[in-house]
Amino acid sequence: MTIAVTAVTGHLGAEIVRALTEQAAGERVVGLARSPEKAGDLGVELRPGDYDQPAQLETSLAGVDTVLLVSGMAAPDLRIQQHRNVIEAAKAAGVRKIVYTSVQGAEEGTSFSPIIQSNRQTEADLRGSGLDWVIGRNGIYIEPDVEYIDSYREAGEIANCAGDGRCGYTTRQELAYAYGCMLTEAQHNGRTYNLHGAHLTQAELASYMNSAFGTELVYRPMSFEDYKADRIAELGAFLGTIIAGIYQGIRNGALDNPSDFATAAGRAHQGWDDYFASLRT
Repeated sequence: MTIAVTAVTGHLGAEIVRALTEQAAGERVVGLARSPEKAGDLGVELRPGDYDQPAQLETSLAGVDTVLLVSGMAAPDLRIQQHRNVIEAAKAAGVRKIVYTSVQGAEEGTSFSPIIQSNRQTEADLRGSGLDWVIGRNGIYIEPDVEYIDSYREAGEIANCAGDGRCGYTTRQELAYAYGCMLTEAQHNGRTYNLHGAHLTQAELASYMNSAFGTELVYRPMSFEDYKADRIAELGAFLGTIIAGIYQGIRNGALDNPSDFATAAGRAHQGWDDYFASLRT
């Protein structure tokens, strides 16, 4: 079987390629990217894969049996068509199965909801495609918080608008393992999975960060309006609004969902005690 992974210049796509090369011995893995020359040394064949280029996608998917479609980063209205381009190119090229990296979140009522709505539309497009499909709804990556430790240390706090909401966090490495199973095991076909580990509040996250990095962080809740303004000031209007909407959804319970990770991966998600112990400095 030949498996193509899209967006392999991104963190998740690259991690899934690495997982597949370990888990799927004997399977051929191909990486697609808008700029394949930027994909680094992944040790697999690289082909062009621009979501805005349907003809290019069809050519690059020739001979592929299964596709891992990583959700795009464009504005919601644009990414729907981009994902349709991949689905239609896959059908034209004779692909039999698509696995899609969707996301959890509130479909209405937050500034992240337009992103969720675009993901749900792609999920619907996949279900109606006539292909075999599997959908993973990812939890929130914990790596960005870890990578932000210097800023947290300087501020002495984690401050956002999540309040006491519980969030299903995950790591890219754990997701990659689950997607490797979903790509290669037929029992997952036609299933939609919530993919995350144990839930954490922001106060619990601060405690874990303290244990790993020797900090004394506290959690300070903010209003949505103040946090949105803070994120826009640092990240710009588009990304800042999205990030604020994610934490707005956490506060409202949109990320406090049952996890299907063990069903998808055949094992439990890594525990946070173990994960943060591995980061201790």
